[in-house]
Amino acid sequence: MSRISDTRLRTRETASRLVAEGKRPHELTVDLIYAEIRQGSRTTINDELKQWKDEKTRSDALASQLPPAVADAMLGIWAVAVEHGEKVYDARVAELEHATAQSESRAAEALAACAAAEEALKLREVELAALNEQIAVLKPQLEAANARAEDARNRVDALETQRNHERDNAETRLREQREEHEKAIGALRVSLEARDAAFQSELDKATQRMEGVQRHMMQQISEAREERKRADTLAASLQQRNETLLGELGAARAHETRQDDALREAQQANEASMRERGEWQREREALENRLAAMRNRSRAKLKRAALAVPRSTRERPAETE
Repeated sequence: MSRISDTRLRTRETASRLVAEGKRPHELTVDLIYAEIRQGSRTTINDELKQWKDEKTRSDALASQLPPAVADAMLGIWAVAVEHGEKVYDARVAELEHATAQSESRAAEALAACAAAEEALKLREVELAALNEQIAVLKPQLEAANARAEDARNRVDALETQRNHERDNAETRLREQREEHEKAIGALRVSLEARDAAFQSELDKATQRMEGVQRHMMQQISEAREERKRADTLAASLQQRNETLLGELGAARAHETRQDDALREAQQANEASMRERGEWQREREALENRLAAMRNRSRAKLKRAALAVPRSTRERPAETE
């Protein structure tokens, strides 16, 4: 039985006993009852004693107006009713105390669940901090990858510009060398044609003066042969120069091929950087999704823990004895 109901019951029992021992009802005071029972608050004793005095006054007034036998019978019935009422009251109080104990147990469980949720939230916050640190570590790497990709694109652009420039220069040099070669061959042909014409003229003159100038003619023929030999040598030199130019053209084409290979390698490096960047981007999105899911789970657990605390427990005022 609770302290409140026991205080009220002992207040009634003590008042009845003191009256039976000769005390008058109006002589009973709160201090007198408290000195007898030594428990409860004076407010509770005062309320219960006042109610007992009112009931005692009404029963005494009723007993004075009725025959003694009827009054005794009614007092007996009243005692049984009071006893029954006290039993019902005690049973109700026991039910309320049991319900209160259950509520307090549920409140304790809810508080424990809330504490567990707070602990889980702290763990999630630690995990969140770790994830933020991972994101902070990955972010510079992603920025570095972007910088490397941008640098690779710049190198590719520079290589393409350099290749186009060198190709234009090579084509210009080849065109100029071809023009110079054609001019040299044309000049050589003109020179050979002029020399052949002069030789033919001298030959005609020598034929007319064959008899007189045979030795001179032979000398001229020898000089013409030497000139022709020099012309052949010059033609061979020009041919060799042409072959050299063709070799330089082949070297320029090989250099262009190497530049194309370097360009392809740079493009492959750029594609690898882009793939690496995509992988980091997907990893970052996965981390952000995990972070959002953890936050949602933590909030849901806190909400369930708060709803699990009974409203009567959260809002129950302090009980006054």
